[in-house]
Amino acid sequence: MNILAIDTSTDVASLAVWRDGEILWKREISSKKTHSSALFPALEEARDVAARIDRIAVGLGPGSYAGVRIAIAGAFGLQFVWNCDLVGIPSVLAVAPVGAHFRVIGDARRGAWYYSRIKNGECIDGPRLIESAAALAEVLAGSDEAIFSAEVLPELWNAQCRLPDAAILAELAAAESGILQRDDLEPLYLREPHITLTAPKKTALSK
Repeated sequence: MNILAIDTSTDVASLAVWRDGEILWKREISSKKTHSSALFPALEEARDVAARIDRIAVGLGPGSYAGVRIAIAGAFGLQFVWNCDLVGIPSVLAVAPVGAHFRVIGDARRGAWYYSRIKNGECIDGPRLIESAAALAEVLAGSDEAIFSAEVLPELWNAQCRLPDAAILAELAAAESGILQRDDLEPLYLREPHITLTAPKKTALSK
């Protein structure tokens, strides 16, 4: 089986082509603004490595909502070309080797955090939103498992900075581990969309 794995949930995108336990090709793309300009040339490279792809695995986040959508768009296009399987896996599963036991935290902004606990390639808790730093500290208290984050966080939680790795994502997809979605993929978004309603226009009678 040939697998193409893509993760764009952080500022550093990761891509890999996997075949029967071996990584044939791997690429990282760093971008602070958008992955769209660099991702598609990298996908062309991947097509040159493997003339045929049987499965595409996409990291669904949590992380950059726009980044994940770009990866999904690219995967949809390639699925049309190859007529292959398409699977979505939480990006947090791909920050440590398959089989490891660890936790992943991240800043979800607006005073909230996202949290996951992973064992043997599966999320046994999360990804979920935790509404405050105090609540997160309580969840993490007493744990001797490694804690990872995609960004530098306060030393209080001893989090090691580590990014999702597409090579691990490919291994998970090959083992049928951690698969959350198939074919019709959507980014993991842990809170309801924040919609600002436009105030009604004042009329002469309402002044």
